Amino acid sequence: MYRYDQYDQTLVDERVIQFRDQTRRYLAGELPADEFRALRLRNGLYVQRFAPMLRIAIPYGLLSSRQLRMLGHIARTYDKHYGHFTTRQNIQFNWPALERVPDILADLASVQMHAIQTSGNCIRNVTSDHLAGVAADELLDPRPYCELTRQWATFHPEFNWLPRKFKIAFSAAGGDRAAIRVHDIGVQIVRNDAGELGYTIYVGGGLGRTPIIGPMVREFLPEADLLSYFEAVLRVYNRLGRRDNIYKARIKILVKETGLAAFRQMVEAEWEQIKDSELRLQPGDLDAMRARFDTFDYDPSAASDTSFDAHLAADSAFAAWARRNLQPHRVAGYKVAFVSLKAQGIAPGDMTDTQMDAVAELADRYAFGEVRVTHDQNLVLADVRQGDLYPLWQSLRDLGLATPNIGLLTDLICCPGLDFCSLANAGSIGVAQDIFDLFDNLDDQHDIGPIKVKMSGCMNGCGHHSVGHIGILGVDKKGEEWYQVTLGGSAENDASLGDRTGPSFSRDEIAPAVQKIIDVYLRMRNSEDETFLACYRRIGMAPFKAELYATEAA
Repeated sequence: MYRYDQYDQTLVDERVIQFRDQTRRYLAGELPADEFRALRLRNGLYVQRFAPMLRIAIPYGLLSSRQLRMLGHIARTYDKHYGHFTTRQNIQFNWPALERVPDILADLASVQMHAIQTSGNCIRNVTSDHLAGVAADELLDPRPYCELTRQWATFHPEFNWLPRKFKIAFSAAGGDRAAIRVHDIGVQIVRNDAGELGYTIYVGGGLGRTPIIGPMVREFLPEADLLSYFEAVLRVYNRLGRRDNIYKARIKILVKETGLAAFRQMVEAEWEQIKDSELRLQPGDLDAMRARFDTFDYDPSAASDTSFDAHLAADSAFAAWARRNLQPHRVAGYKVAFVSLKAQGIAPGDMTDTQMDAVAELADRYAFGEVRVTHDQNLVLADVRQGDLYPLWQSLRDLGLATPNIGLLTDLICCPGLDFCSLANAGSIGVAQDIFDLFDNLDDQHDIGPIKVKMSGCMNGCGHHSVGHIGILGVDKKGEEWYQVTLGGSAENDASLGDRTGPSFSRDEIAPAVQKIIDVYLRMRNSEDETFLACYRRIGMAPFKAELYATEAA
């Protein structure tokens, strides 16, 4: 866990004081609404359908148990007893009263949290692999690089009013769990042939109205040049990005319209001017940053535990949970435990104040007091001794947080949709529940195997539908909710955009359409080991389209 220094704490404390006065002046009629809008957005405050929505930053998805308890306190004191974890590793509260938001920010500052730059046309929350630091396929821990980037980006005077929002993601693992190819800048930490650390840089990815897989702009950037290269990219974007059309303002449009070669040339020319500036990382900078993170004393005797295997053999429910919700840890005797926020009857990503308090207690007891937020709207306890997994599972089961569905069909992600969002065209949460109802048998889900269903209530794509194995997009047709379906998307190493199946489906038809898609897959896969994505890429759209639109054809 990163620990604030005096500068970090002063920064968030002063922002609270600043926003408290801005809110007071707005409510007193002394600050025009247009001026206040820009100020509240820089503090994570949106105006939604029914109430303000506050988005709180969870940098690179990392929470302490103390911070999670504070989120539970905020849900209980200022909201309706729950919060919503997002695909951006943030949390949103949907019902705070505007006049109390400064009090929320003050409470957050007391536990080294904030809502700074979680909205608005600025550099947003920096995200990363939720298994950072514990994954066996990891080159090194990317979180110190994320923190350097966060500090560089916060209140950056040149990039506080960009043409549009800007998102940066890091991965240092063999498998991309941070969706770096669909970010404005995606960073893969690598070693070159000489053994030197550095980065492969992707620029111009993004989802929303115009989804694009980000192209590689530099194959190898030396480790010391991270911030100066970021600065060069942002300068080119800030200078040339469109401000006349919100739908064409993202850097992905600039890269596409300029052409990758020309864009790369401009960035390299800008970088030549600044790469030897104070932005260049000096020897010891990363070591100093790593020293700001907590380290853990792992139990050397953890691997000698035999109770884990005994419980697997004796309790089939525990074995089912272990099969889906545990992943290997780089330290022998430890496992990574996923906390599923995808239970039947609950909106994906939602968590109550009581559950937050309880998971914070479990983190203290079993996971060094640390919790992570995933891009799939779940939580992770990343450092659990295998001997503690059975009592952990029992506690999570009692809390309704042990659904053994990680990576399966009901581990779908969706935005709040029309239930809350003023931008949405259609509901998402209700459709998610219809899909849960159709596939409520976990044995059937295990037979289907790994699959990523992603759903958004509008073209902004907060549910990442464009890169879902099955993607669902809510659209409006003359005041009615309809849904477009795409197949074959991926946000991982083999990143791809999904292909649209054809005409959209009504609200009543969309869950049965998913059932038809699954039926085709089960019928046509060449073995139980062939995943949905692999099967789709092998057989193509035609069999799925024939099944989906058979009635129309007849």
